[in-house]
Amino acid sequence: MPAMQHHPVFRTLNRPLTILRAERKLFFFALVMGACVFNLLNSLAGALGMFFALYLFARWATGTDPQILRFLLNSAKICRQYDPMKFEPVEVRRLQNV
Repeated sequence: MPAMQHHPVFRTLNRPLTILRAERKLFFFALVMGACVFNLLNSLAGALGMFFALYLFARWATGTDPQILRFLLNSAKICRQYDPMKFEPVEVRRLQNV
């Protein structure tokens, strides 16, 4: 019987890639939206406010579950599943002499 083999797995492989504890895609989204607000409104305070609001949301989403936004955005595309508690009777007619 062969001896059990040991394969080390490093923790960094299982953690999401983050920038300042926010998932990197969400961080860059917040950064770009802050730049867009600055370009549209010519307001540095508005741009910083938008960036920090989206950054805090990104940190919350990353801390809760890094894939939570993917689930939320794709949930509208998924069809409803059958729910047996919401029974709607179907009328069935029998045709005779057909």
